[in-house]
Amino acid sequence: MSHVAVAAPEDGPRRALAGRGPARRRREIAVAYFLLAPAVVLVFGVLAYPLGWSVWLSLTKFSVQDPSNAFVGLRNYAAVLLDPEYLRGAANSIGYLTVTTVLKLAVGVGTALLLARPFPGRPFVFLLAFLPWAYPGGLGLVGWYWFIIPPLHTAYSLAMSNLRFAFDGVFGIGAWRFLSLVIFNVWRGGSFAGIFLLAALNGIPQDLFDYAALEVRNGWRKFWMVTVPLLRPFLALAAFLSIVSAVADLGNVYMLSGFRITYPIIWTQAFDLAITGGQWSKAAALSLVLLPVLAAVLFVCYRLFEPLEEDPA
Repeated sequence: MSHVAVAAPEDGPRRALAGRGPARRRREIAVAYFLLAPAVVLVFGVLAYPLGWSVWLSLTKFSVQDPSNAFVGLRNYAAVLLDPEYLRGAANSIGYLTVTTVLKLAVGVGTALLLARPFPGRPFVFLLAFLPWAYPGGLGLVGWYWFIIPPLHTAYSLAMSNLRFAFDGVFGIGAWRFLSLVIFNVWRGGSFAGIFLLAALNGIPQDLFDYAALEVRNGWRKFWMVTVPLLRPFLALAAFLSIVSAVADLGNVYMLSGFRITYPIIWTQAFDLAITGGQWSKAAALSLVLLPVLAAVLFVCYRLFEPLEEDPA
């Protein structure tokens, strides 16, 4: 006796949907790539191409004095790494990035925790915290420059001059200039880190903090055992953005101060070497010396940005 398989009534629509599945998936992928195309063009056109051009330029001997663009390999890098002046600039750069990043994260976390709780005058404090980042960097830089190193006689000129000489006397000539760069960058970037981390705190369920308050009575332990782990991915991203903004601020400081108050840092040295000295290939090599260090920092931040793994049940 033969058995005849009878298809269920819903099998037909199910097969039709299954047949349309791959085609729909391909359309969605095509639309995703189409929407992503402007960002890809922006990244490769604005970032990747200049970076590639700088790498190629660093391998030549191109300069104003010798525009032959002849290939010299790693000779420019060797000259940079053997020059004590540029090595000192590299050490200053690492110190500058480390100090500003730590201070901006500290200011950002403190600002976020302060604004996370309602209190009288909170909107006004929020505006004050947001203003340094929203305020034009050029005007803010001029104001800080006039305050820290007054070019004209003011009521605070004598006090600031005495403080600068005392600071340089203790820590060495140029320490006050280094401090001025740090203060300006922390003032400008700390507010952004605070607003960014505040948004991260608002996105974390309040139930987690309520449960932590029942388990941990000490506020300091609650901060290190609950708040910091929950904010870990956002702290990593804020640290990377802090490094980027710290490097970007150096150009503003160098140009708007009339090339006077810069502290010897890799990128300002490269700018001076290219614009003033006309040695473009050597300046390109100098600007790329710390690229492996920044790439390593980016890798660490990326690893920290990954979500926390859940413990197996």
